[in-house]
Amino acid sequence: MRALVRLALLLTAISVPASAQNAIPDFTPDPTVGWFPDRPTGDDWLPPPSGPGPVMSDPKHPYIPNGAGQPTDHVADLSNPILQPWLLPSMKKANDQVLAGKVPFQPRERCWPGGVPEFDVLHRFAPLYVVQSPKEVLLIQRGDPWIRRVFLNVPHSRNLKPSWHGESIGHYEGDELVVDTIGMNDKTFVDNYRTPHTEKLHVVEHWKLVDGGHTLQVAVTVDDPGAFTTQWKAIQRFMRFDEGGMPETICAENNLAYFGFDVVPIPQSSKPDF
Repeated sequence: MRALVRLALLLTAISVPASAQNAIPDFTPDPTVGWFPDRPTGDDWLPPPSGPGPVMSDPKHPYIPNGAGQPTDHVADLSNPILQPWLLPSMKKANDQVLAGKVPFQPRERCWPGGVPEFDVLHRFAPLYVVQSPKEVLLIQRGDPWIRRVFLNVPHSRNLKPSWHGESIGHYEGDELVVDTIGMNDKTFVDNYRTPHTEKLHVVEHWKLVDGGHTLQVAVTVDDPGAFTTQWKAIQRFMRFDEGGMPETICAENNLAYFGFDVVPIPQSSKPDF
């Protein structure tokens, strides 16, 4: 992992012409600095200014993360009109388990990929790193770690085979990086309330610097006619976080079954990949 990060940072330093650097937003002027959710409930989406928005916590059971008071787990508001009826039974089951005192499954706690767009809200305690080069952008969630590759200025592949993060194709529009992602499998969620989706999921992200460059904002548009009654939007914001460079993080090698999560085991290979 350290070697990958060093290579990515080297590519950023030597591969981007000065003219290109001036023409596009620089999300990582200091490669040792990542981006951290800028509020205590950073693993929740923020609603859009108007229109249909994401699933949020049940008003009767508000979400309070560790460090912001007496913590609670996510209990979804199932009255959100974006949800198609077939989603409700599994989400109600998850709610009932939380209210019964059980620990809900979260992908990040079992080293499973979060998929897109959950990638943007997956971790509350681990920063996001952005590495830019002329042909691609790497989005690195340090917590597991998970790495998304955004290929720039190319078309989507034909006959995509569904995968955990799908295929992300990006381009710059002024001061924004626009990322279009399709080709995702249906094994992930779109949030930390365990809201399912189908393989029809289509996500568009607009990444930009706001607040004078002190905040990185991503505005997402989610479209999945197989799971949602309408297109919906959400926002996530990150503040600069200096941890002196990205440390090496290992998740999947710590293969322990705490809290009865053995029913959703940590992913592991039956043979070495080297």
